[in-house]
Amino acid sequence: MNENMMKRNRLLAEKTIKGLSSRNMTGYWAETREDALKLALSLIPENSSIAMGGAMSVHEIGLFKCLKEGPYYFIDRNDYADKRVAMLAAYDADVFLSSVNAMTDDGILVNIDGNANRVSAIAQGPKKVVFIVGMNKVCDDLDGAMKRARSVAAPANAQRFGLNTPCSKTGKCMDCKSPDTICCQFLITRFSRHAGRIHVILVNDSLGF
Repeated sequence: MNENMMKRNRLLAEKTIKGLSSRNMTGYWAETREDALKLALSLIPENSSIAMGGAMSVHEIGLFKCLKEGPYYFIDRNDYADKRVAMLAAYDADVFLSSVNAMTDDGILVNIDGNANRVSAIAQGPKKVVFIVGMNKVCDDLDGAMKRARSVAAPANAQRFGLNTPCSKTGKCMDCKSPDTICCQFLITRFSRHAGRIHVILVNDSLGF
């Protein structure tokens, strides 16, 4: 990444971390993916039960591999014949891992979901939620974050899953009601009622969609 962009990211992250704090959430700065991995592991005690949504960022920093192979009880949906069982188990997990589809530079988190297992676990259930967020997902305001979630993250994810949605063909949100739509549930997290529950690691990199 260009050094000027990296410097810009550091300055923007300072504002974003203050915004998260004002919303009863905790923000962290990671200069590299390796730093983000160390930070995330420091927030996850050994022998914890851990679940996650479909977060590419978790894979990209190497966290998924560490948790699967380490001294943790990892609830991996792919290990379950009935994925609903895994999704329900996630609500009682010690830690839930995710990224965001977008967020504002003053700390509001925006997520869109198809099955709603991810957004519902973010909202309530797991004792701790840890987000891995590349600075590419930080937007100026809520309107910009919603636009990013719908016209950047959603089409890319629809393409990743091979879904037959208009956005997977056009690359932009068409506000569809396709049976394959992944824009079923919208979650805006503007404040955390429970101090110490939501942790956001901002990474000086481009991660996920």
